[in-house]
Amino acid sequence: MQTVLAEEFIGTPEGEKAKEVIAKCVHCGFCNATCPTYQLLGNELDGPRGRIYMMKEMFEGKTVTGITMEHLDHCLTCRACETTCPSGVRYSELVEVGRRVLETKVERPIKEKVVRWGLKELASNPAVFSKVAAVGYKVRPLLTESLQELLPERKAESLPLPTRVHQRKMLLLDGCVQPTLTPQTNIAAIRVLDAMGITLVRIEKAGCCGAIKHHMNDLEGAQEQARRNIDAWWPMIAGQQADAIISTASGCGVQLEHYGDLLAGDAHYAEKARTISGMARDISRVVQDELALLDAEGLPQAQQALKIAVQEPCSFQHALQNKGSISSLLKAFGFKPVAVRDGHLCCGSAGTYSVLQPELSEQLRTNKLESLQINSPDMIVTANVGCYGHLAAKSPIPIQHWIELVDDVIRVSGRQSLVAEAVTA
Repeated sequence: MQTVLAEEFIGTPEGEKAKEVIAKCVHCGFCNATCPTYQLLGNELDGPRGRIYMMKEMFEGKTVTGITMEHLDHCLTCRACETTCPSGVRYSELVEVGRRVLETKVERPIKEKVVRWGLKELASNPAVFSKVAAVGYKVRPLLTESLQELLPERKAESLPLPTRVHQRKMLLLDGCVQPTLTPQTNIAAIRVLDAMGITLVRIEKAGCCGAIKHHMNDLEGAQEQARRNIDAWWPMIAGQQADAIISTASGCGVQLEHYGDLLAGDAHYAEKARTISGMARDISRVVQDELALLDAEGLPQAQQALKIAVQEPCSFQHALQNKGSISSLLKAFGFKPVAVRDGHLCCGSAGTYSVLQPELSEQLRTNKLESLQINSPDMIVTANVGCYGHLAAKSPIPIQHWIELVDDVIRVSGRQSLVAEAVTA
């Protein structure tokens, strides 16, 4: 589609990006076939094609209203449409700039502003979030059901952390809500990679990856959080003491890979940001690579060949494009992944979406849980903290991060190491 930019957008980063992305759209509608909100609502304006047309009109200078904002707010930014699109339309880049511009043209109700500000500032600040969550957990039985869902049951974690220090080191992004809501996930990652001869290093000064603020149109806030993380990690990177930056939350991993674009216009951080993007790796990629170097027949096996339904987060399969890898990893350790229905559709978590769009989020969760259980699995696994909390709140069967299952297998086997490697005390 051709876009004739309004004068106010000519030569601006937002306008030129919108024009570039929209130009690739041929209006075929294939995207609607895999769009979760279009599947639920059946409204052209709640599918990627309709939203692209609304944003095209906005950048051409036509009047926009709360109706445009409503339909863009309905979008999960799951990026299923990008996987489906035969023309390679980078819809997520368009909706990012479109939402940011729309915020300057349409005034949100004060209640929405307050809620969005609270989510943005609370969830992306690990220190504040941990304190608020601690109070919440103490009074959890007294909270409403919707508030209890934001505080999933935490697994008691008493297993010790490794004391060995390996020659190979990688940096671990703890994130913002994960250390409080699912602390066992990163502990499991540390233990698994230790068994594979890699030490994961936590840097206290690093914090939220910036995804929450970025997705809520606070570009400057997201950039500042990215700079803080770069500053925290740079001494080890500059000293060539870290091989990669690891995330166990696929949503955070996507944001880290985006640092190069996020800070492309910052003369002081652009090159460092590109380095960070190049070093960012989801934990699944690392485990995949390490298993390729090991004797598959010598891997410890699960004592029970549990049937596992894998919920691949949208960020994992559509953004990181790592579809299918979790099932392969679990098979290597003796589990039995089972088929799920409509695996490409979002579970409804999508960062803060479950709070901002509760009705749509609830419908998507109900559908996802039904789809995950069609082959009667013993357990559901995921790769993102948001999906875990959202699904666990209503799942009738246990749900975990997949790395926790691998950690359990290695621990039960009694093997401290899967490789022969020199370590230092």
